[in-house]
Amino acid sequence: MPEVILPVLDEAEALPWVLGRMPGDFSPIVVDNGSTDGSGAVAARLGARVVTEPVRGFGSACWAGLTAAEDDVVCFMDADGSLDPVDLPRVSEPVAGGEVDLMLGARRAERGAWPGHARLANRLLMAEVRRRTTLSLSDLGPMRAAGRAALLRLGLADRRSGWPLEMVLRAHQLGWRVDEVPVPYRPRTGRSKVTGTVRGTLQAVGDMAALLR
Repeated sequence: MPEVILPVLDEAEALPWVLGRMPGDFSPIVVDNGSTDGSGAVAARLGARVVTEPVRGFGSACWAGLTAAEDDVVCFMDADGSLDPVDLPRVSEPVAGGEVDLMLGARRAERGAWPGHARLANRLLMAEVRRRTTLSLSDLGPMRAAGRAALLRLGLADRRSGWPLEMVLRAHQLGWRVDEVPVPYRPRTGRSKVTGTVRGTLQAVGDMAALLR
C-alpha cells in the first residue's frame, strides 16, 4: 500500500484528525522532528509508524521518512490539518498508474488558510520556476507523490525548507513527467512554525532562492 510521510514538529493537536481521516489503503509514517508536545506518542497510539529524526529541518524529516519507507509509491503531506488525507488518492493514483512521475497537490485555499505573505512568496517563486523550466505549475504542493526508488536516486541534498523545490527542479532536469492536481487547503490546527509566520516564510524563501541560484 502507498506510504504517507508526515513530517511533524509539535502537531499533537492535529494528528488525531489527520490520522483518523487516512484512507485505509494508505500507511502513515510520522517523522517526529524534535516535538516537545508528545506528537510521537500520539501518533504511535493512533497506530502510525513513528520515525524519530533529531536533526531539525523539513528536508531532514522528509528524507528520514523516505529512507524508512518500503512501498513503491510514497506520498508526502503536512500533518497540521491543512490538508485532508482523503485527497491522497487523487495525487497518488496517477503515479501508481504510470501516468506521471511526480504529482503535486496544488493548494486551493479556503478563506484564512493561507497568509498573504506566504501566498505572495509562493506566487513569485512559481513564476521563477516557470521562467526557468518548461513546467506550468502553480504551486509547490505540500501534498505530493512519486516513486520511492526514483526519489532516492534524485540525490536530494537540501535538509531545510528548500526540499520541495529541489525535488521539482531535479525531477525536471532528469526528464520526469511532473504535473499537479488541485486539492483543498484549509486553516491549519494550532500555531504555524514555518510559512504561517513571516520569519518562517523568509527562511523558506532564502533556502529556495539559494537553490535557484
